[in-house]
Amino acid sequence: MRRNNERSKDFVGTMIKLFKNLNRWRYLLLIAVFFAFSAAILSTIAPNRLAGVTDVISAGIKPNTEKLEEISKKIIENATNNYAAYNLEMVLKDKSTSPSGERAYFNDKTNPQDGIKELFGLSDDIKRKIFTDIEVDGVTISTKDQIKYLEILSTFNKNALTDDTLAKLDELPDSIKGLVEPKMDTKDLTTKAIILGIIYLLNSIFGYIEAIIMANVGIGYARKLRSDISSKINKLPLRYFDTHEAGDVLSRVTNDVDTIGINISDAVTSLVTNVTLFLGSIIMMFVTNWIMALTAIASSIIGFGLSFILLKISQKYFVQRQKELGNLNGHIEEIYSGHSVVKSYNGEEEALKEFNKINDRLYECNRKSQFLSGIMQPIMSFIGNFGYVMVCVVGAILVMNNYITFGVIVAFMIYVRLFTNPLSRIAQSLTTLQSVGAAGERVFEFLEENELKDESNIKTKLDRNSVKGNIEFKNIKFSYDEGKPIIKNFTASVKSGDKIAIVGPTGAGKTTMVNLLMKFYEIDEGDILIDGVSIKDLTRSNIHELFDMVLQDTWLFEGSVRENLVFNNKNITDDMLWKVCKNVGVDHFIKTLPKGLSASVGDSNTISSGQKQLLTIARGMIEDAPFLILDEATSNVDTRTEELVQKAMDKLSEGKTSFIIAHRLSTIKNADLILVMNEGNIVEQGKHEELLKKDGFYANLYNSQFQK
Repeated sequence: MRRNNERSKDFVGTMIKLFKNLNRWRYLLLIAVFFAFSAAILSTIAPNRLAGVTDVISAGIKPNTEKLEEISKKIIENATNNYAAYNLEMVLKDKSTSPSGERAYFNDKTNPQDGIKELFGLSDDIKRKIFTDIEVDGVTISTKDQIKYLEILSTFNKNALTDDTLAKLDELPDSIKGLVEPKMDTKDLTTKAIILGIIYLLNSIFGYIEAIIMANVGIGYARKLRSDISSKINKLPLRYFDTHEAGDVLSRVTNDVDTIGINISDAVTSLVTNVTLFLGSIIMMFVTNWIMALTAIASSIIGFGLSFILLKISQKYFVQRQKELGNLNGHIEEIYSGHSVVKSYNGEEEALKEFNKINDRLYECNRKSQFLSGIMQPIMSFIGNFGYVMVCVVGAILVMNNYITFGVIVAFMIYVRLFTNPLSRIAQSLTTLQSVGAAGERVFEFLEENELKDESNIKTKLDRNSVKGNIEFKNIKFSYDEGKPIIKNFTASVKSGDKIAIVGPTGAGKTTMVNLLMKFYEIDEGDILIDGVSIKDLTRSNIHELFDMVLQDTWLFEGSVRENLVFNNKNITDDMLWKVCKNVGVDHFIKTLPKGLSASVGDSNTISSGQKQLLTIARGMIEDAPFLILDEATSNVDTRTEELVQKAMDKLSEGKTSFIIAHRLSTIKNADLILVMNEGNIVEQGKHEELLKKDGFYANLYNSQFQK
């Protein structure tokens, strides 16, 4: 057996094949992609809406300092205008008495509180004269309230909202307090909160629908691949199974298909969602504030390079991992199926060494691939956290300078996550696709193997009920490997009802002739005729239904005795089964089972090899086809059972053309024709007694069985 250790050839080509095979689900895929895209768009819109909600709430929990400044300016402007009408020289001797100069003095104050301090130093009599009622937003502020306000505001710091400052706000006159105290626009807040809630609800619904659709696509796709593989197995020539391990084929059907089915749906939608989130978050960040956008992007850009470098390094380990997994399964299947041989030859240590070698290689591939893919998440997590810090620092500076609101910082903290998380998820999706690609390549490599020749154009068919049973081999030449012929020039004629024995040393080509007759292999040169019809003009299924075949290698599937005997036949009664079992000599064994014909059996060691062989012989008898092939069918039964089976075979072969391949020459003494093969050719032919009299190759084979 050889192992398939070729490296990955075409990742892009494999992915194209995978998606082409998804054509059946293209509409579901489009719907899923639409919902994934829509959910991603909603996710990028939500932070901007959340900023608006945050600003409304923020406005409702802090005093209106802008309104406070407006009131101060209006009071100062009104008082300054009134004050200019008086003789300032008598009141403020160190100031200019010019009304225009006094007005200019107050208007030049950059901070209204500077002007307030000047006015607050005037006498109460003058204060009452220069302060007159003013109106702000429809609210009248009296002279008394203005003077009280100035007293409180002289020590008020609007840029530091401490507990003391907030306590002073509570002391303001009601007319002014009503204008500057915190007010929350509940109507606006409710509207924005409802919109935000709808966005998040739709996001969840779209994500749920997309997940359900893609789960069905993944499961359905895996089912399709298994069906394709199952169908492909029946179309592959026997040559393929002679050169590939059963465990490796099983690994393709199980591990590789599961890898594709589980991961392909997640990877596709994850890529769509996260690419959309990535691009959408960039757009929305620049729409919200370009300075903060550049800050978030600059702090996260390093993640790009690291992700793609790690992907490139880890790809080869994912490919090798799938191959080593197939090798491991192949080795385990071999050792398990031949466990008794391994034990009897003390081969446990050697088998364990080989297992450890493959297991160590698989461990290394797993360790390296998982390590490289595993460090992506911590790296991207660090980059994301670093982005949070930078957004908070830069955002705080911009808020202090009244360039943005607090809600923008909140929005960008979410945008940083939306921007950095897609990077890690895209990297993870690409890593998953590497694994999918490696598994897909193995599956498609199997599905693209050369099949048996197409027989759709063959119309000729032999009816098993009217076949006479004549077979002719004409100058057959065949080789498994080019340049190494196994059958060199085989010619023989078999008449209807003849019992033909094919004998010869190991490797003479006996079983190969049967494989060619059953059309398991294509003939290189020559032809085989059944009732004068070339097997090239008959379909394989037609040929197979003409033959009963009992092989040396027994096979029972998990099921009842009845199911194993009836296998692929209909209208078989229990009476017919018991009759056949009695003829074979297996009836006593079946009766000893707890449930008789309904007892469960399988290809396990709980049933002896002889009993398995008897059951397979009984299965062949039930088939009752016009041709019979026995390939060492009695090799696993004892001498007494062999006599019973031989009698049953004689009865079964009445009126049928039979081919018996045997090493025990005593079992084919009554054959009508014995074909003696050596090195791919017929060296002798005739009946048993005739061949013994020739004292040739057959006589030497026969007599060697009795030599001590």
